[in-house]
Amino acid sequence: MRPSSSQQVEVGGEQPYTVTVGAGLLGQVRVPQRHVALIHPADLPPAFVKTVQAALSPTVTISVPARDECKTLAVYTDVLSRLAAANLPRDGAVVGLGGGAATDLAGFVAASYLRGVAFYTLPTTLLGMVDAAVGGKTGVNLPEGKNLVGAFWPPRAVWCDVETLSTLPPEVFREGAAEAYKHGLIADPSLLARVLSPEFQPGGPSLKSTLADAIRVKADVVTRDPTERGERAFLNFGHTLAHALEAHTHHAVPHGEAVGYGMHYAARLSRALGGADLTGHTLAFLRWQQPTPLPDLTFDDLWPYMARDKKADADGVRFVLLHDLARPYLGRVPEDVLRREFAGWQTDLIPPR
Repeated sequence: MRPSSSQQVEVGGEQPYTVTVGAGLLGQVRVPQRHVALIHPADLPPAFVKTVQAALSPTVTISVPARDECKTLAVYTDVLSRLAAANLPRDGAVVGLGGGAATDLAGFVAASYLRGVAFYTLPTTLLGMVDAAVGGKTGVNLPEGKNLVGAFWPPRAVWCDVETLSTLPPEVFREGAAEAYKHGLIADPSLLARVLSPEFQPGGPSLKSTLADAIRVKADVVTRDPTERGERAFLNFGHTLAHALEAHTHHAVPHGEAVGYGMHYAARLSRALGGADLTGHTLAFLRWQQPTPLPDLTFDDLWPYMARDKKADADGVRFVLLHDLARPYLGRVPEDVLRREFAGWQTDLIPPR
């Protein structure tokens, strides 16, 4: 049963599933598997964990470090060992409860434990709802870069309980909005003004509808391209620089803020290569998001991480760029342009708000 006010987004493909957006969903979660492993970050409100435990009666509940501290091979192997010790069977399930990092870890655990068990997600952050919980990209980080180890493993269902967003600090909510705004730039321009609207906030009148529409952008893309053979790469707009910022600062710059910075760099690159000037949109978002000011860094500090970006091929790095709003493409950028626009990007960010 689901509240009548909830909205549903369908993800198609070989293993279709439903994303439900509504209030009060944590306590109404049901899965058909008898044996369940619940994985959540240590900083999650205990009430969330207890609510889901009461709904699912998990065989084992595993707390992992918060945020990207959980996305390491050491944590990953420890969780696998704990599932084995709990005798979670092949017809069991892994449920990821928490933000984007915990979702990524839980999905990779589900993809690899006993060569794959059922996976469900209960994202509790805006970032997790719009991005990590949908699409089946799972994985962990390496010292050399973000998300360099992982697997495609779609969830069986996703429940986005918007009541959890009311517990987030305002800066964490604004961080997660980067992925929703990105979906406006690459696919649905109506989202741009809606994300920056005062109504888009925890408990706000447009929260569920804007969130559902932002999720729908990703759902449509991953339905057509589940394993990133083509257009799914467009969802990485802004992420080439963003992942470099995260890796170089050891995640002192959180993902959503890094994406905000990365989108502005990508907008500058797009303009430099003849695209429309969309930097007004990306600067407007940065002023709204109010990200933490960046430390002193150079292009050469970040370039090694960008060079290892997952969109790179045998001919080098490729960036997601925009001809115009909702017209993304993959392109190569000459190094002199990358360096020049990086310098201009830094100038734009002094101060960034």
